[in-house]
Amino acid sequence: MEITYYGHACFAFKTSAESFIIDPFITENELAKHIDINSIKADYIFLSHAHYDHILDAETIAKNNNATILANAEIATHYSKKGIKVLPMNIGGVKKFGFGKVKMVNAIHSSSFPDGTYGGLAAGFLMKVDEKVVYFSGDTALCTDMKLLPFVYGHIHIAILPIGNTYTMGVYDAVVASKFVQAQNVIACHYDTFPAIKINNKEKAKQLFSAEEKKLTFMEIGSTKDANDFKLNLY
Repeated sequence: MEITYYGHACFAFKTSAESFIIDPFITENELAKHIDINSIKADYIFLSHAHYDHILDAETIAKNNNATILANAEIATHYSKKGIKVLPMNIGGVKKFGFGKVKMVNAIHSSSFPDGTYGGLAAGFLMKVDEKVVYFSGDTALCTDMKLLPFVYGHIHIAILPIGNTYTMGVYDAVVASKFVQAQNVIACHYDTFPAIKINNKEKAKQLFSAEEKKLTFMEIGSTKDANDFKLNLY
């Protein structure tokens, strides 16, 4: 499994069977201007909630690839009316794919479309992909529900957590979240895109995770990492 970061909270996964992308917000992200969304390949698009900075490029990528959008019922209905294939879910549900399975899990966050209409409940995704477990938390506050996640598919190999504060968890809460989900490997997201979520000291953020025997990774936008690059035992 390969993981590519496209900025903000957008990640693409190339698996042994299929490819998918989560929360595509690229074309209006100044930090991701070098990314050509027309070159992105995806069989599925997972949307955690309806906010503009998570769904902006979903329709274009879906139409370019004849891809299916997986999201809560409200978001799925929105895109179904546009003629896009959808897989509606809700929190607690599981869908199986050629690469493994995806469980929609709780996130504490608001959710509305750019026009203000209701976007259903915000969510995260707990994914078993090519025999590795990845937790994409979505935009969320710290919550004790996270403690349950290691009991679903076993050890969480990689946790993708927001650290930008203001609209989601900040770095300190993300450290606690990594302890709750028992993940040693953390990939940062939802930072630097806007002034309100700017991380001024990335080295300090890394040190806070390292103090808890965890590794925080800041991926460059457009870069790709193999899941095997993330070791199970860091120390």
